[in-house]
Amino acid sequence: MELQQFPLVKDQLKKCVRCGRCRTVCPIFAEIRNETVAPRGHVFMVQALRDNKVLPEKQVYDRLSNCLLCETCSINCPSGIDIHELNKAARSFIYKKNPSMVKDLFLDRVWTNPTLMRLGGLALWTFNKSGLQKAARSLGLTKLLPGDLSQAEQIMQDVPRRSARSILPEINPPRGEKKLRVGYFLGCGTDLFSPSVAVATVKVLTSLGCEVIIPRDMKCCGLPHAANGKIDSARDLMIQNLKVFNSLNLDYIVTDCGSCSSALSEESLKLLLVDQGYDEEIEKFCSRLYDLNKFLLEVLEISPRELSSLDMKVTYHDPCHLAKAQGIRREPREILRMIPGLELVEMEDSERCCGGSGTFSMTHYDLSMKVLGKKMDSIARTGANVIATCCPSCTMQLKHGTNLYGYAAPVKHPVELLAESGTQFRQQ
Repeated sequence: MELQQFPLVKDQLKKCVRCGRCRTVCPIFAEIRNETVAPRGHVFMVQALRDNKVLPEKQVYDRLSNCLLCETCSINCPSGIDIHELNKAARSFIYKKNPSMVKDLFLDRVWTNPTLMRLGGLALWTFNKSGLQKAARSLGLTKLLPGDLSQAEQIMQDVPRRSARSILPEINPPRGEKKLRVGYFLGCGTDLFSPSVAVATVKVLTSLGCEVIIPRDMKCCGLPHAANGKIDSARDLMIQNLKVFNSLNLDYIVTDCGSCSSALSEESLKLLLVDQGYDEEIEKFCSRLYDLNKFLLEVLEISPRELSSLDMKVTYHDPCHLAKAQGIRREPREILRMIPGLELVEMEDSERCCGGSGTFSMTHYDLSMKVLGKKMDSIARTGANVIATCCPSCTMQLKHGTNLYGYAAPVKHPVELLAESGTQFRQQ
C-alpha cells in the first residue's frame, strides 16, 4: 500500500497552514527544540514521504517515533488535522519496507497471545523477586540489553505475581439482584501490571448488581501495535475482539483503561477498519462501550452510602487518551469527590503527558524521563499523598517517577479508592 492510500493522508496534508501552533503545545518539542520532532515537522515528513522526496528508511521512522502520540497537537490544531493519525500511518508505511524480526516476534507472537503475555509477566516477577534483576544491574549485565531497554528495565519493578485474568473468573455473578450483564474489556496493562484495578472494578460492579463477563478469548486493543507501525496486526486484533464481544448477550461493555477505550472508540475503529466491511459490527460494539468512570456515573448513577472515610490528599493526572482523545475529565474527579474525607487537589497542567505513552518509555527512556520530570514537579507542588489516574501505562510511569524522585505516594485508579472506601452504593 502506498502512503497516499492510507486513510486521512490525502485530505489531511493539504489542511496544514504552517502556523506552528502545534509546536507551542508539544511536550517533545519543548525538550528538543528541533523542527524535526515538532508535529509540524512530522506533517512535512509525511508529505515528503508521500511525494517520494524522502525514502521510507529506518532513519525516517526513528524521527517520526520521537512522538508520544498524545494527541495534544491534534486537539490544538486550528485546521483540525489528526496529526497523530498521520504519524501512525507513516510509521506503518515505513515499517512495511523495513520490518524487524524482533518486533514481529514480540508484537505478533507474544503480544497477540494472552497466555504468553501472562507467562512473560510471571517471568518478570520471578526475575525481580528472585534478586536476579538487582544482581544483573550490579554486574552491569542490564547494559547489554538493546537500545533504551538497558535503562527502561527499571520501570518493570514490582510486577505482580498473578495477572488479573488468573485471579478473576470469566463470569462474576452480581451480589444480590442481577440488573445488568456487563462485558469487561480487560486490557493488557491492567491485566499484567495493575490487577488490583481489575479486582476493584469487578468488586464495585458486582456490588451494584452487574454480572461481569471477562471473555477469555479477547485480545489486546491493538494500540501498541498501531503505535509501532503494525497497523495490520492492530486490525486483526480488533476484528477478533469485535467478534468475541458481539457474540455475547451483553447490556454494556466497560474498560478501566483510557488507552483501550480510545482505541475501541467508533472513530478509531472505523478508521482502522475502513472499507473492511465491519461498520455494523463496530456500531453494535461501540453503542455499548463505556469508560468505567462514565459508566458508574451515567448508567449506574452511583452515589455514596455508608462509605468509610479515606483521610488522604489526592491529585489527579489526566491520561492523554482519556482527556484529549475522548474529553473525559469530569467523571474521574466526580468519583474521587464523592469519597468522604478525600481531598482532591488539582495539579498544574494535569493534562500534560507524563511521558509513558505505552511503549514510548521503553524505546525512548531518556526523553521520556525529561517529560516525566515536569509532571513530577507538578505533583510535588500539590503536597498530595496519593496520585490518581486512569491508565495503566501512566500508572507505571508515575510509579517510576515516585521511585526516581523519592516521592512517597502510591498511584491508584479512582475505582480502587472507591472500592477501598466501601462497597455499598445506592442507585438513584
